[in-house]
Amino acid sequence: MNLDPLLLSRIQFGFVVSFHIIFPSFTIGLSSWLVVLEALWLKSGKEGYLRLYRFWLKIFAITFGLGVVSGIVMSYQFGTNWSAFSTATGNVLGPLLSYEVLTAFFLEAGFLGIMLFGLDRVSRTVHFGATLMVAVGTLISTFWIISANSWMHTPQGYALRDGIFYPADWWAIVFNPSLPYRLVHMTLAAYLTTAFVAVGVGAWYLIEKRFHDLARTMLAMGIGMIAIVAPLQIIAGDQHGLNVLHYQPTKVAAMEAHWHTGRHVPFVAFAWPDQAKEKNLYEIAIPDLASLILTHDPNGEVKGLTDWPPADRPPVVIVFFAFRVMVAIGFLMAAIGFTGAWLWFRGRLYDARWFLQACRLASPLGFIAIIAGWITAEVGRQPYVVYGLMRTADAVSPVAGGAVGLSLIVFATAYLVAFAAGAYYIQQLLRKGPGEPPQGGDLPLRAARPLSAVRDLLGRPT
Repeated sequence: MNLDPLLLSRIQFGFVVSFHIIFPSFTIGLSSWLVVLEALWLKSGKEGYLRLYRFWLKIFAITFGLGVVSGIVMSYQFGTNWSAFSTATGNVLGPLLSYEVLTAFFLEAGFLGIMLFGLDRVSRTVHFGATLMVAVGTLISTFWIISANSWMHTPQGYALRDGIFYPADWWAIVFNPSLPYRLVHMTLAAYLTTAFVAVGVGAWYLIEKRFHDLARTMLAMGIGMIAIVAPLQIIAGDQHGLNVLHYQPTKVAAMEAHWHTGRHVPFVAFAWPDQAKEKNLYEIAIPDLASLILTHDPNGEVKGLTDWPPADRPPVVIVFFAFRVMVAIGFLMAAIGFTGAWLWFRGRLYDARWFLQACRLASPLGFIAIIAGWITAEVGRQPYVVYGLMRTADAVSPVAGGAVGLSLIVFATAYLVAFAAGAYYIQQLLRKGPGEPPQGGDLPLRAARPLSAVRDLLGRPT
């Protein structure tokens, strides 16, 4: 049996990244929320904020650990599966990934122990500083990882000699053209992911009539975040799309299943792209909308896939549907945020059972959207690993397909076991909940309205 090492290596790396990205995307937002919860507790003295902090801190510890373990494997794959890529780009990407370790991972690791175990052992100021440093570390880590990945999409500041990339301008490398858009898009996605998990858990507790005050706080704070961030994410996504159109027009053409260059390009709401025949089957399209979205002009010209040779086009079906999943979830998130804000304004947020059920079901939407967005970005870059400069086929290691297939089976088995164990333990923590209030009853949580948490943090005028 002849196994293709290139295909198997792509499947293996895609599987590992798809598994790994779930955890950092959650811990980025969760670490920042923990900062807010601890700050609210320190400012207001309300025990409920502390109970929520302790509760979500346990979940943070599990997801952080799973993220670290699942991420280590990727660095090894650069050598085992993608040695040609490592040789060609190591002078550029090696320092970027090293900066992530030195500035972010060490910061997180240095303060994580204090954050997890020091609440009753160090002063409140020191502990809050540790929580803040861990949150800052996750954001710094996001910056360096996105910078490295963005350089692969929009390479700048390099000199290419004999197939090897050499740094010529570090400023241009780090702050490459797609970095600002991708960094904002990913950070907002992480915050939305965390907000939907918090909202889903809060709604679940309200449905089951458990931890009433704490559940109201989670729901209110999460809805407040979603109502603000989801529309910002749509705007950020639009700006990111314009950047992609400028630097990676083939990806945009695949996202839109647009085959022929022209004006008044319709937005294809649904179709089955036929890459062999270079046309869409069963197409449902809205006239002029693609031109309006992509060029902000209904008469704007958009390049089609036939402008490039077939060998230079990405897999259209995968990119087309992944993009639509991401966009549909983005608008659904905004709708949930607006609906929740409207219900809060009407005083019905906590007793509208249909909305609570919707929030409960919507809790994994952030993870699905992030994976769909990652597939859109990475598959849409194909057939290049460094866009326009190095093909994926030239980046793979000279290894036998059987060896890659065996390692894929081992990784898949190990990851699924680890994920099942982590998911089971998190589920048990969620079922147990934040625990019982301290003796004498829980202090009142005035965060039953989203703005009250802000007032607790900033203080009230006297």
